[in-house]
Amino acid sequence: MIKNFFKKISRPLNYIRLKTRPWRRKRHELERRLLEVEKIMGSMVKLYSWDLRKKILDQPRYMEEKRLLRFGFKVYSQNEEDGIINEIFQRIGTTNKTFVEIGVGNGLENNTLHLLLQGWNGLWVDGALKFVDQIKQKFAFSLNNGTLKVRHAWVQRENINELIAEGPEGGRALDLLSLDIDGNDYHVLEAIESLNARVVVIEYNPKYPPPVKWVMAYNPDHCYDGSDYMGASLESFENLLRGRGYKLVGCNLLGVNAFFVREDLMGDHFHDDCSAENHYEPERFFLNDGLAPLHAANFGPFEIK
Repeated sequence: MIKNFFKKISRPLNYIRLKTRPWRRKRHELERRLLEVEKIMGSMVKLYSWDLRKKILDQPRYMEEKRLLRFGFKVYSQNEEDGIINEIFQRIGTTNKTFVEIGVGNGLENNTLHLLLQGWNGLWVDGALKFVDQIKQKFAFSLNNGTLKVRHAWVQRENINELIAEGPEGGRALDLLSLDIDGNDYHVLEAIESLNARVVVIEYNPKYPPPVKWVMAYNPDHCYDGSDYMGASLESFENLLRGRGYKLVGCNLLGVNAFFVREDLMGDHFHDDCSAENHYEPERFFLNDGLAPLHAANFGPFEIK
């Protein structure tokens, strides 16, 4: 009886299913074709971005021998920072191959993972607990062998020196310090008492070209909201770090990060004009598609041999 009851109920549903089958097939075919179009358009965007990037770098300014932009490439960095950092250390050398990076996300897109792959060791700091938990899972290999430490902390002026001290050798002789916290970057950098890293990488706000001096007001509770209210202008960072014994040696093509080298290491390796006016790059985030990898970023155990 129950069986007959369900048959009666299902009969109109089966009728509808049979009648709508051709429409469902058409829908699936349309979805498949739309995905193909999406892939084709994505490839076209990447090709256009690469072509535009090449045209920019072919301009005389970027062909100057000691500029860094043409050396850029992406392995795990957000943009082409991996290549620029690599070129800087090719020119000035390293000491102990140590780093501290503050603001690393989930670890798969930052300025120091490429260095970790090359035998460096260091400390990662991030304010998002979910990212730190992901790092503890994904990077267990490096955490367990001691080449990497990770720290969950909301970075402020008041705790930056304590955090850096947790880095290799107490943070006293770093090769690289990278800072990207989308807000109080200037104030945190200013609060570092013993800034001695050979290279400092800092995100600047490209909205404000030189000679504009602009620094976001300090707010220890600031959380990035996706807007352009964050950080500081390149001119302000250049003035701050010049007073701490550093020279600006370049910015990346997308107008995101600035690269500073300790003055005693400069030699004749870089462009003579270390001003913000000389090295400023405007916002070119649209070039990012040209750096998009074919496969999603991942990490696992590896050997250096």
